[in-house]
Amino acid sequence: MNIGLDMMGGDFAPLEAVKGLKQFLSVNTNAANIYCIGDEALVKPLLEEYQVASPILHFVHAPEVIGYHEHPTKALKEKQKSSIAIGFHLLATGKIDAFISAGNTGAMLVGAMFVIKPIEGLLRPCVSGVVPKSNGETGLILDVGLNADCKPEQLNQFAVLGSLYAQSILHVANPKVGLLNVGEEEGKGNLLAQATFPLLKENNQINFVGNMEGRDIFGPKADVIVCDGFTGNIILKMAESVYDLAELRNFSSDEYFNRFHYEIYGGSPVLGVAKPVIVGHGISSAKAFNNMLELAVQMVETDVCSKMAESFKEA
Repeated sequence: MNIGLDMMGGDFAPLEAVKGLKQFLSVNTNAANIYCIGDEALVKPLLEEYQVASPILHFVHAPEVIGYHEHPTKALKEKQKSSIAIGFHLLATGKIDAFISAGNTGAMLVGAMFVIKPIEGLLRPCVSGVVPKSNGETGLILDVGLNADCKPEQLNQFAVLGSLYAQSILHVANPKVGLLNVGEEEGKGNLLAQATFPLLKENNQINFVGNMEGRDIFGPKADVIVCDGFTGNIILKMAESVYDLAELRNFSSDEYFNRFHYEIYGGSPVLGVAKPVIVGHGISSAKAFNNMLELAVQMVETDVCSKMAESFKEA
């Protein structure tokens, strides 16, 4: 197993990427070969300073970096020697099995869609977010930002992607799927929700439990919550602010509130593309990088992307 890690992505890169790599190696000595992609002059001194060395580490020099304010498509095309462009090249050519970056989110999504490409039969990939549930379990919400405007057929496909991810990565045997709406009754909501409901109801690949309201998000009603990316992104950012509020009110030592912090889930996988691509938060710390590496290993070990592709072939 080979995992590619963008050492230059994130506000605090490459330092936090190096520290996160050290955390990962302290526990996972043989889990995967890690390909560190970054500027040799900046990264190697830090690897030496923090005594990060292992036979499973391999360095790939990338002299260029795609900044946060650069146009994603233009930057990927013009900066072929950037850490993100090289990472996607390695992933597309089979040199690595998964790619992680906390760099330019737009460039990561463009690379996932046009270099790795969506699985056959999928209308659009999506990005999922983790939902800490009140009963201690972990749920999933998708999309959380890649598709601001959606069609009913897309939400129906997101439900399948989310169910397979919940089974493989969250270890939920028969995930309950809910459609986020303004009421529980069938026929409620805007045109998108009304048209999506019957598709989910008739989809025999999922365990659809009906509509769910905002008050149900953190409860046990559903393991997978389906919505458009506009709504999902607002909910994701609101959930992150819950941790900030808890920290401000000195509740941040609470085990439940801690699960809202971005570091705990590390990064968000792009679901529906042929290979594992994980997008990290721009302010990713060492802990977040460590958790992204662990998630990448899980996704490769469970072969979740192939399961998704096979599911759409069968459909």
